[in-house]
Amino acid sequence: MTTMTASRTLTSRDSILHAFESFRDELDDFNDRRERLIKSSRDITNLSKKLIFLLHRTVTEDAAEADDRVLGLRAAARARGKLEEIQSLFAAMRPELTGDRFWHHQRNISPGLQEYIEALSFAHYLEHRTLISYDQVQATLSDPDGTPFFTLPLEDYLLGLSDLTGELMRFAIAAIPRRGGRQKASDVCTFVRACKADFEALTPHSKELRKKQHVTAQSLEKIEDATYAVVVRTSEYDLPPELLDDLVAQTLSRAADLSSFGEDTRRKRRIDSMYDEDEA
Repeated sequence: MTTMTASRTLTSRDSILHAFESFRDELDDFNDRRERLIKSSRDITNLSKKLIFLLHRTVTEDAAEADDRVLGLRAAARARGKLEEIQSLFAAMRPELTGDRFWHHQRNISPGLQEYIEALSFAHYLEHRTLISYDQVQATLSDPDGTPFFTLPLEDYLLGLSDLTGELMRFAIAAIPRRGGRQKASDVCTFVRACKADFEALTPHSKELRKKQHVTAQSLEKIEDATYAVVVRTSEYDLPPELLDDLVAQTLSRAADLSSFGEDTRRKRRIDSMYDEDEA
């Protein structure tokens, strides 16, 4: 009887140890996968930020080009290579996110996904002057047969678009000194105002979107302040639009020189050197 009891105890002990070893292996696998996805998400974030800088630089580097369509197409063409590089990273994530794994690790890849959507939507806006749709973003996260790498969460799509308004603010203000920039800034202002109004209806369903609406409101206010100031100042002069554009450019250039003391030049050199290293 004692021998049978001891045997049962050993069997029970072995089964418990085996169960805990399985739990250990499962947790180790989960944590290893989590670390790999976080690293990939950070790589995607970095590449997306570089892509956004590239887009800004492309649309501002040619001061003689007044055709926005040409600049937009040029920016979109330069962006394709980096977009494909980012999309290849998402494709490499696919085996890690099969089944329910995606929802287990959504928070780990969400920052990179939002940054990618911000860069993608900015490139799309420069080329088409429209907001990229959910289906269009999902299509970029699919294989050539149209099978998605994973289902794009609606909240990440909305948060990425919300971040786009900050880039549009920088784009609009940078455009003001250029020929035709006053009208471009006004168009961007109208576009961002419409985006903010549309996002407002969705804030009850997303806490994070509600937080980002505050930043969107600040971006819109900066565009409006810059646009309205230029309109008021230029209304004081009875000059042709081309001469007004030159006057605005000269005024803003002098103001920038007095306020920055060369900081913008140093920043531009840092950005240029970063892209030179990246393209090498």
